[in-house]
Amino acid sequence: MEAILEKTTRSDQKIARALRSRVTEVSAAVAKTNSNTIPLRIAGYKQPFEIPKSAMTLLFTILDNMADGNSFALFLSDNNAEISTQQGADLLGVSRPHLVSLLEKGEIPFHKVGTHRRIQLKDLIAYDKKIKKNRTDKLDFLADQAQELNLGY
Repeated sequence: MEAILEKTTRSDQKIARALRSRVTEVSAAVAKTNSNTIPLRIAGYKQPFEIPKSAMTLLFTILDNMADGNSFALFLSDNNAEISTQQGADLLGVSRPHLVSLLEKGEIPFHKVGTHRRIQLKDLIAYDKKIKKNRTDKLDFLADQAQELNLGY
């Protein structure tokens, strides 16, 4: 597994902030596209080239985070990449003991290599997506409830 870590500079942040409104507009248009590819035109090149829609979405996410001044990490791996509990905890933004607790409860599949736990990266990502969806669903429910009860927010 290879990791690319980028610290957002003030210059990058300024450029990304200036692009934010246009990126938001284009991002919405890309999301509505039924195609799995997006034509991309580069100044100086005559022919546009097709890039995967998911790559364009990733670019927009990176730019949005840069505009906020956030640094980011990109992990490149095959589908069978395994990570340690500390790496997994860092990716989820939780403590290692908390992640170990989730593993022992069966929330995330893992296996042991000697006495060390190993997690497949794809399982950790699937868990993260599941938790984020669950969190979003609950927040949407609470927001709907607040609207129905006219709580003023």
